[in-house]
Amino acid sequence: MRVRPYRDSDWSEWLRMSLALFPGATPEEHETDMRAFRARADAEVFVVERPDGRLAGYVEAGTRDYVDGCATSPVGYIEAWYVDPDARRVGHGRALLAAAEAWARARGYGEMGSDVLIDNAVSQRAHERAGYEEVDRVVTYRKSLDTS
Repeated sequence: MRVRPYRDSDWSEWLRMSLALFPGATPEEHETDMRAFRARADAEVFVVERPDGRLAGYVEAGTRDYVDGCATSPVGYIEAWYVDPDARRVGHGRALLAAAEAWARARGYGEMGSDVLIDNAVSQRAHERAGYEEVDRVVTYRKSLDTS
C-alpha cells in the first residue's frame, strides 16, 4: 500500500471512510463538509491506496491560526484521520501522519496539532506512538438559548 494525495476519483471511498469515522452525520452532511474542505487553499487530503486501487485510510491536513499547546501560528492540523480496521497496526496510519506533517513543513509550519475525543483511547495511543504529546484535556458544554 502507498500514501498519495487525494484524487477526485477517490470521492466515494473518502465518503465511505468519513462515514465510518463520524457515523453521526448523514452522507449529505459529509459531502457538504468534504466539498468545503477540498475548496480550502490551506488544506490537503492524503490517502492510503491498496494494491487493487481501493483505499484503506485517509488524513485531512489543514491550517489553524491557534492550537492549544502550540507556540507558533499558523499551525498544521490533523482534521480527520482514519484507517480501515483490516489495515491498522502495520504503519499506514503513521505514514498518513507523515504525509500530513511533510505538507505542513513545506508550508513553513513548525508545529502540528490534532485532537481526539476524550473516550477514544485507541486514537490517543496511536497519536502518542506517532510522537504527539498530550497538552490539555477539555470537557465542552453547551446551553440552548431561547431567542423568542
